[in-house]
Amino acid sequence: MVFQHIARIILRNRLFILITVGLITLFMGYQISSLKFFFEPTPLLPKNDSLLVQHKEFSEIFGKGENLMIIGVKDKNFFLSENFEQWIALADTIRAIDGIENVFSISDIFSIEKDTENKVFTFNKVFNNQRNSQPTLDSLKNLAFTLPFYDKLIHNKEEDVYLMMISIKYEVISQKGRVEFIDNLLDKTEQYHKATGNTLRYSGLPYIRTTVGAMIEKEMYMFIALAVLITALIIYLLFRSLRIVVFSMLVVATSVIWGLGTMALLGYQITLLTAVIPPLIIVIGVPNCVYLINKYHHEYRIHGNKVKALQRVIQKIGSTTFLTNLTTAAGFGTFMFTGIQILKEFGLVATIGIVGVFVVSILLIPSIFSFLPPPEPKHLRHLESTRLKGLVTRVVTTTLYRRKLVFTVTITLIVVGVFGLFRIESKGYMVDDIPKNHHTYIDLKFFEKNFAGVMPLEIVVNTGKPRGVIQDATLKQINKLQDKLKSYKELSRPLSVAEAAKFARQGYYNGNPNQYKLPSGPERGFIMSYLPKKMGNNDLLGRFVDSTASVTRILYNVADVGSIRVNELKKSIEVDVDSIFGCESNQVSITGGSIIAAKGNDYLVRSLFTSLLAAIGIISLLMAWLFKKPRMVLLSIIPNLIPLVLTAAAMGYWGISLKPSTVLVFSIAFGISVDNSIHFLTKYRQELIRTDNNSKASVVCAIRETGVSMMYTFIVLFFGFGIFIASNFGGTVSLGLLVSLTLMVAIFSNLILLPSLLLKLGRDK
Repeated sequence: MVFQHIARIILRNRLFILITVGLITLFMGYQISSLKFFFEPTPLLPKNDSLLVQHKEFSEIFGKGENLMIIGVKDKNFFLSENFEQWIALADTIRAIDGIENVFSISDIFSIEKDTENKVFTFNKVFNNQRNSQPTLDSLKNLAFTLPFYDKLIHNKEEDVYLMMISIKYEVISQKGRVEFIDNLLDKTEQYHKATGNTLRYSGLPYIRTTVGAMIEKEMYMFIALAVLITALIIYLLFRSLRIVVFSMLVVATSVIWGLGTMALLGYQITLLTAVIPPLIIVIGVPNCVYLINKYHHEYRIHGNKVKALQRVIQKIGSTTFLTNLTTAAGFGTFMFTGIQILKEFGLVATIGIVGVFVVSILLIPSIFSFLPPPEPKHLRHLESTRLKGLVTRVVTTTLYRRKLVFTVTITLIVVGVFGLFRIESKGYMVDDIPKNHHTYIDLKFFEKNFAGVMPLEIVVNTGKPRGVIQDATLKQINKLQDKLKSYKELSRPLSVAEAAKFARQGYYNGNPNQYKLPSGPERGFIMSYLPKKMGNNDLLGRFVDSTASVTRILYNVADVGSIRVNELKKSIEVDVDSIFGCESNQVSITGGSIIAAKGNDYLVRSLFTSLLAAIGIISLLMAWLFKKPRMVLLSIIPNLIPLVLTAAAMGYWGISLKPSTVLVFSIAFGISVDNSIHFLTKYRQELIRTDNNSKASVVCAIRETGVSMMYTFIVLFFGFGIFIASNFGGTVSLGLLVSLTLMVAIFSNLILLPSLLLKLGRDK
């Protein structure tokens, strides 16, 4: 009854509705101009997470570790005078860029020398950055190689690999202009490449995040174009009408503008996640058009009355379309219940966007087509398609006479699915989605091979007392821990106060590399007396010691070994810490970008599974409200769980890990696939009333009327999500493959299994 009134309102006020929708669209389009891309790296943990809070506290003490970009070069002639001068020139050029905090490379290293008169250490640059003769430069190189403090940190002399560490202001790498900033920096390096012929390697979190972010931004526009192209082509092939293509695209374009405008009104920025929403709105919005137009043609063919046909479209399909869009929105809306801000924003914008798709389609399709001429006979030929009729007839025959085969296939698929389900892993990498032949991935592996990696891992020791970190017991504990961690091949050489103490001892003994050891008890006092009273003022010391020398951190870089291995490393390091620090181990914390990323990945996967359970629960309540019977609720949910099990199994068999880009599949696919159940069961319930509870006749009629639309929407969705296979990112490719696979199984579940279950239950009853 509700949609009868809505039908009258829409058709009586069609011109007013078109003008109103147009004005709203213009307003939303104006709002879009204020949208910006959000580039700041957002942790996948709640703001009150203890690890994140702790990391922020340490960042305030030592500075942020996520702002370090690394440039590397492999050159056996690195210390040839002309090559070395080019390296110095490159460092000076980068240092002059606005937004650069500091640049440090082998040309900037210093030695420690004692000033016995003033009883202080002096820090003297090894290379004076002036033009030196080749013999002098060779001599300085030999001096540099006698300083173990820098070995495997700033150079790998065995492999002739040298690093330049670039500290970038955090506000620069967290704003929109960071892509242009990094591009400008890379342009500056071209002169070095031309002069020496050496290929430079680039890595570090600012570079990786910027590169990946720029790629995803470009892909958003590519996917919008592909979604429009693919769906428009499919609609034309289905209906053979350019008019229908144009107005269907108008509906989804309006929906996209409303969705992006809503994002702007909410004050959100486009994140790497919300960038997926526009193509999703297109792909999800087109089936609305297909259902409405297909029903319009079906009704018009029966009685030839255009207005009556449009009225019945709203009356009969409106409620069903509303519920299907509501269940799809519920699949996305459950992301709002997670503790992750970017997921909350994604869930809210997607939910509003999908509800907007329904509003736009139910208003525009009847209003627009009421002004257009009635469909011509050629536009109705798709209803007489012999291929589709033959396919629908096969479906009817299968459900009527081959139900044992259907149930056998279903049970087999479930068994296969359960076995595959237990093979799935939850594992995330920093760059696992990037193609293996991409320069970012190749360069990362270059640094992992020569320096163990670039992802930060930190061990923070809080002694609780001033200058406690340079006490003999603390230094010995730190050194002992470092010795234990040498066995971890994933970890780089450490940068720590213990290494600084060894460096100081070497300086005290006139630079003898054999004296690079911790000061012993008797000598510790007079060596440490040469250290500054305030430890954190020096640029190098400030990276791992606070100003009071009560808190220190051991800095490691770790290879991109995946969240599973990082968590294993953390647990193993905790055991080592307990064995060395004993009752003081509660003063030691393990943190860093790699640890936070691993925990964030695990938290995100758990959150998304929670959202999936919430989606199932909410949709079940909607089904209960619609059908009023528990049996019908089960019949609408169970056939749509089977595709999810098989998709998870496919991930297990194909080695696709659970990670943010793939876990999204389940909530999205469940919300979409259950739409077919709603369409079918709604029609089935209507037919039960008409046929006086004749289950067999009702099933056959429901298949014949909804089967064609279900096949149409399956084709649109299958190829619509298939566009994501064109991505450069493995996770996005997996998203497209897995959603398409889920929808393929869902069409079997809803068009063959569901009717078979209804017939079985009807016969038993």
